[in-house]
Amino acid sequence: MAQNHICELCNRNVSSITKHHLIPLEKGGEKFKTLSLCSTCHRQIHALFTNRELATHYRSLESLKKDIKIIKFLKFIENIPGDSYLDIKKSKHVRKSC
Repeated sequence: MAQNHICELCNRNVSSITKHHLIPLEKGGEKFKTLSLCSTCHRQIHALFTNRELATHYRSLESLKKDIKIIKFLKFIENIPGDSYLDIKKSKHVRKSC
């Protein structure tokens, strides 16, 4: 598989990317204010944070990268190939908010 994209969060080479809205559309976000993320990072962000938290506290790549949960996650995946599938589980507080 040709790996021709770089995830903006983990900086790994991946064959495809997803678009993460910095402010979720349901919380008034704009269509074009996005990050290009691998599916693993995108799923992890939504597993760790509610849309409300994303809209109020994590409105930039820098704010995401400063969060201790993201720092630990990035350390964990740094040596895992970009197109590897990882099972991502939602955190308890995200499950409770659904």
